[in-house]
Amino acid sequence: MTNTIGHWIDGAHRASRSGRTAPVYNPATGAQSAELSLADEAEIEEALASAQRGFEVWSRLSMAKRQNVMFAFRELLNARKKELAAIITAEHGKVVSDAMGEILRGQEVVELATGFPHLIKGAFSENASTGIDVYSIKQPLGVVGIISPFNFPAMVPMWFFPVAIAAGNSVILKPSEKDPSAALWLAELWKEAGLPDGVFTVLQGDKLAVDGLLTDPRVQSISFVGSTPIAQYIYETASKHGKRVQALGGAKNHMLVLPDADLDLVADQAVNAGYGAAGERCMAVSVVLAVEPVADELIAKISERIANLRIGNGAGVDGVEPDMGPLITAQHRDKVAGYVDIAEADGAKIVVDGRDFRVDGHEDGFFFGPTLIDDLPTTSRAYQEEIFGPVLQVIRVESFQEGVDLINSGQFGNGTAIFTNDGGAARRFQHEIQVGMIGINVPIPVPVAYHSFGGWKASLFGDAKAYGVHGFDFFTREKAITSRWLDPATHGGINLGFPQND
Repeated sequence: MTNTIGHWIDGAHRASRSGRTAPVYNPATGAQSAELSLADEAEIEEALASAQRGFEVWSRLSMAKRQNVMFAFRELLNARKKELAAIITAEHGKVVSDAMGEILRGQEVVELATGFPHLIKGAFSENASTGIDVYSIKQPLGVVGIISPFNFPAMVPMWFFPVAIAAGNSVILKPSEKDPSAALWLAELWKEAGLPDGVFTVLQGDKLAVDGLLTDPRVQSISFVGSTPIAQYIYETASKHGKRVQALGGAKNHMLVLPDADLDLVADQAVNAGYGAAGERCMAVSVVLAVEPVADELIAKISERIANLRIGNGAGVDGVEPDMGPLITAQHRDKVAGYVDIAEADGAKIVVDGRDFRVDGHEDGFFFGPTLIDDLPTTSRAYQEEIFGPVLQVIRVESFQEGVDLINSGQFGNGTAIFTNDGGAARRFQHEIQVGMIGINVPIPVPVAYHSFGGWKASLFGDAKAYGVHGFDFFTREKAITSRWLDPATHGGINLGFPQND
């Protein structure tokens, strides 16, 4: 009998009455593992009403009490993270160690949020004018919405909800329909940590649920990670309805390799960053820009490493974990294959071809082998668009400047990297490149939690990045208060002129 996955509303699992469902698959086997309930209008309303009630309770609690809950959640997550990793692997397909890495990076934001009293405190100016003090306070927004993607079902929500909850907001999380169970596990953990009912809600659904969050006046902000077209839709729709928005979009991340770089290091890191999580990362390296004459040698080194990769069920077989698991769905696997077809038709050389890759015993799984492409024209759609799969492209350039110009000419500006032993070149690169996150001899430059995550250009819509100081600014509003307590012996009298400082 197929398991049915519902919502989390008012601090408890809630079965759906909508009659609308979507299948959930195990990507390694291709078999359906569950039936996901999709919210209707009545269930969206229940979630919103519960979150509003939760906010009214949670926002009135002292920071000390909220901090105790945050610490309890952190300890529970740390103690039971293996449970969550197994859930992620079963529904997403990534290998267990990668799922664990996702959780640990999300846990960094939880740990940052435990120190929230320092990050949301105001400022005070005594006697700014004679007998007048001016000070500021930061207050939560209210109900906030999070719409998360399939590729990081735990980490991406944790980029947002620890900060939002610590600041006093209530959260409605709409996870991906493809791997919805991690969100419910996290909801149960919040309950165990002592979070009041209604402060963390999981609303399962499709576009109907998304639009409900984007348009309802009770929702004060939207946080989103996904493809650029959807990010733009989220930004435009939510902004039109008066909400704050941080919408992180797609990417086409480049790695610029200078001739002085250690090519063994480059090859290792290109494989790690290009094929980790089967390339289903917005920070994956998609393009290696090889400044000649290193391309042939680098391609040979990358090819050698690809030949030794183990691809299989992310949960492992007989205690052996593979290096790479399947893609999320059969449809996405076919889409990735279509981009390789486009590259080949446009004259590229397919050095390593993963289109017909199969795993013994998992013939129905959604597997796609590591693919390496050489001589891809930059006019090809396969170069210009985000593929989101284990496809690494090598583009040959003649100079540092040609590589920089090529990166800067793209529509995306999420992440990039340079590999070199020349400090001057690296410093020039970080200054000239039009990208939000930069790695210097680091292939996936995801900032630590006390900095902020986000790109430029079509990779970010809205002004606020995820987590860090940006996150706390996003999830709070500031009030400035001007206060005067008169000395009983004095009186200001009547003065109709514009107030002046003295």
